[in-house]
Amino acid sequence: QVQLVESGGGLVQPGGSLRLSCVVSGFTLDYYAIGWFRQAPGKEREGVAGIRSSDSRVDYADSVKDRFTISRDNTKNTVYLEMNNLKAEDTAAYFCATGYVSHGSRLLDPDDYTAWGQGTQVTVSS
Repeated sequence: QVQLVESGGGLVQPGGSLRLSCVVSGFTLDYYAIGWFRQAPGKEREGVAGIRSSDSRVDYADSVKDRFTISRDNTKNTVYLEMNNLKAEDTAAYFCATGYVSHGSRLLDPDDYTAWGQGTQVTVSS
């Protein structure tokens, strides 16, 4: 029922910026979280940032805490990931997802998410 479509990926030089968008359609609940995840070749999928409207909670992975910002536009049903000061290690396929996360838990565990977008590639290279 819920569909998520990511966009905004591309090739950027180290130190550059990108903004990813995730358009959410279908039925959603304000106590469900929306998260951004990434997976690089040969590595496991990891949570990057998560947001939940019901309690205004946001979480970030330590590796992106001071560089990335997650936000939402409820009118447009869109969640954004603003990525600044990009590094080579940020290179990955980025996915948005939604699911229920227990209160008190961080919004970064991919096993908590049940609906996923198709992904958008981010490549950071000089």
